[in-house]
This record gives sequence, structure tokens and C-alpha cells, in this order.
Amino acid sequence: MTLCGWRRVAPATLAGLVLVVAVALGGCATVPAGGATPTATSRVDPWESWNRKVFAFNEAVDEAVLKPVAEAYRDVLPQLVRTGIGNVFGNFYDAWSVANHLLQGKVQSGLDMGMRVLSNTLFGLGGLLDPATEMGLTRQSEDFGQTLGRWGLPNGPFFVLPLFGPSTVRDAVGFWVDRQVSPAQLTDSSAARWAVGSLELIDLRANLLQATRLLDTVALDKYSFVRDAYLSRRRDLLYDGAPPMETFEDEGDDTPPAPTPGSPSPAPQ
Repeated sequence: MTLCGWRRVAPATLAGLVLVVAVALGGCATVPAGGATPTATSRVDPWESWNRKVFAFNEAVDEAVLKPVAEAYRDVLPQLVRTGIGNVFGNFYDAWSVANHLLQGKVQSGLDMGMRVLSNTLFGLGGLLDPATEMGLTRQSEDFGQTLGRWGLPNGPFFVLPLFGPSTVRDAVGFWVDRQVSPAQLTDSSAARWAVGSLELIDLRANLLQATRLLDTVALDKYSFVRDAYLSRRRDLLYDGAPPMETFEDEGDDTPPAPTPGSPSPAPQ
């Protein structure tokens, strides 16, 4: 459905649109009425009112369509089949992670991930099985949003993408690039792209059924919980599990120093 919709937008057009909107809206939305000092939340989430509307829309779509389909997928397909499907998608994105490790100057971890992809492709029936994990080659995922952050692009305001969920200005640009190398792009057939993209989305949603059930139970304000968890998780990933101590002034700034090419990568977390 919408997974393939991003493919029709030129990269420069999307990046420019997102950044222009960010600057235009951010300039008038980060200072609360009355000239009061902006809070940490207003700095990180200046478009909260709009974001909550999109979040509610996404929740309604999920409840009406995605969740029932994911539950049927889980109930109909045996666990072994679903695990194999997840492994194939995971192996594909592991290959993209190799490129992002290298783009970030993490040569050693990039080589480790390359060995993981090679092992699962050769000995795991094209990625259907995951012998690499048994061999100690654990997954260290990296996406293009992390690569942009590693090279100094600021995080930007938090906002919720229709149907795709929580993001930031930087992660939205990175997400578009990630989609260009998704499994759905391997074919020139529009119908096949829709089929592969839909299967990927359903498989992902099925894997999150338990987590979202727990979220519905414990979160008093689901929107705030998801936003804070997303931003915290992305910050943690950007610093490879060892983010610096935060201060009020640093709130929302998660840009690490640019890596030195060839420098050793942090130990996997």
C-alpha cells in the first residue's frame, strides 16, 4: 500500500520538502505563547497537536485493518513459516546495514555484518535460516537515518508519519532512502512490489502484537509513551548503546561527533 508510495518521490524533492516544512513550522512553534521559555517537550515535539491527530488516525487504521490481518497471519501460518519469512527479510536488511556501517566508518562491525549476511545466504538457504546467530555473528542493525546522524545532521523535530508512525525530520529522510533498497524494489512488477511490501508490513505487525497489547495496558498517555520511547531508542542506537549524559540544553540534540574513517567501531551492545 503506502510502502511503495515513497518510491515515486524524488529524493531531493522529499528531503527538501521535509526540511523546508521543519524550518517554517519550527520557527513559529517552538516558543510557547506569552514568550515563556520553551520546555524540553516543546523543543522536541513542537507540532504535538498535529502529531496527535495523525497518531489517532494511524491507531484507527491499525485497529480496523492492520491488526486483524496480522492476527489472521499469525493464526493461519505456522511459527516455522513465519520465522523463515522474518529471517529472509532480516537477512536482506542486514546487507543494507553493512553499507551503513561502512558509511559511518565502522569498518570492523561492517565486516562482521558482512560475514553474517554471507553465512546466512550460503548456509541458511538464502536467509531462510539463521545459522550466523548460532555462530556468534549477532545482528547489529544500522539504517540511513543513523548514518545521517553519525555524520552530523541534526535530529530535527519529532513528527508522526501517516501510516508509518513515529519519526523525526532526519529519520524521515533516512526512511525514504531505506525504502529504495527494500525487498519490494527487487522486482519491476508493480503487483509484485505491492505483494512483497504488504507481506513485510504484515509480518512486522504480527511480531509486534504482544508489544502493542502490553502498551495498551500500561500507557496512560499512549502518544507520549510512544514518542519518548522512540526518541530514547533512536538516541541509544545512534551512540551504539552508550549515549552521553543529557542536560536541558542538550535536549533533542543527539548528533555525535563525526567518525574518523578507519577508527575502531564501538563494541556491539
